[in-house]
Amino acid sequence: MSPKNRAVLALGLAQTMAWGGSYYIPAILAAPMARNLGLATPTIFAVFSAALLLSAFVGPAAGRAIDRHGGHWMLMSSNLLMSAGLFALAMAQGLFGLCLAWALLGLAMGIGLYEAGFATLARLFGAGARGPISGITLFAGFASTVSWPFSTFLEAELGWRGACLVWAAIMPLLGLPLNGWLLPRHAEPAVAAAVAAAPVGKPPGLLALSLLAFVFAVASFTSVAMAAHLPGMLALAGASAATVVLAGALLGPAQVGARLLEIGVLRRWSPLVSATLANATHPLGVLLLLIWGPPAAIAFVLLHGGGNGILTIARGTLPLALFGPAGYGGRTGWLAVPARFASAAAPVLFGLLLERFGVAAMWFTAGLSLAAILALVLLSRLRASEG
Repeated sequence: MSPKNRAVLALGLAQTMAWGGSYYIPAILAAPMARNLGLATPTIFAVFSAALLLSAFVGPAAGRAIDRHGGHWMLMSSNLLMSAGLFALAMAQGLFGLCLAWALLGLAMGIGLYEAGFATLARLFGAGARGPISGITLFAGFASTVSWPFSTFLEAELGWRGACLVWAAIMPLLGLPLNGWLLPRHAEPAVAAAVAAAPVGKPPGLLALSLLAFVFAVASFTSVAMAAHLPGMLALAGASAATVVLAGALLGPAQVGARLLEIGVLRRWSPLVSATLANATHPLGVLLLLIWGPPAAIAFVLLHGGGNGILTIARGTLPLALFGPAGYGGRTGWLAVPARFASAAAPVLFGLLLERFGVAAMWFTAGLSLAAILALVLLSRLRASEG
């Protein structure tokens, strides 16, 4: 097996497990957790949002460490931290214990999810990391598909505390071998030589970084807003219950299908082009839904899901294509900070917009996506003028 294929297999499986045992847990366990702890369900999600914010602050330091030393120890540390956080969550008896557990999980997410995986691949494969980055997002696109039924089964059989304990055991048992043994430890000699011989380019300016951070923040806001409110939003648009269920079931396959498209066809184009096209799919879907109503619900979900799938890959490939592999980890860590804040704010803010404006609130996310397209156009011209 080639080093790139080993890296994709190792990180793809490890990332699927890491997302499933952290980010996707509240969707299944929040309600029984709240009942048992005597808390309101929104309190559980508020603590989860705080954990996401914490993960944003530790991301830049983790990225810089990966730039210097590689990602193995960082990713293995995240497995152990996630295990500790899940164990603490299973032992929690009130709000303090809940906050402590999610603080550990927030730290683990900050040093062990996509940005850390992308930085590890950039250090291993340099400018050739685009393919492996696409590959691990293809694997991890099934994280919710696998983890939600698994967590539901565990909760039904063992209760929410038992479910957390099982996930706590899985993290080191699977994560440590995947990240510590199967994942290649050193860059290929040709890649290491090419990176070492590459001239040090001009550091990216604040404007370029700000534009890219805005694009990623918009993608995160829209993705989380739709994930949190898609069924209710489609119902407001007049879709039947059966259509809502079908549309929701198609979201994951649409994302994975778009990632396959990126790996097969769009890889011949610049990531700037594919990211621009991906940002256009959500506004197009909104336009179809608001003009034709329920008959366009499926089309909206396919367009939104496809664009979101490609934009997840763009989080890793755009900084690599625009600024190169040098300093990649620290840079992507900083770029992720506004995106994490946007993710934390999206469910509440978009929920308020839906209450106030109904389905017309979708013009807000459509407008954000159009603004992101403008930012990408400006970024392209800025880089061309610098070159």
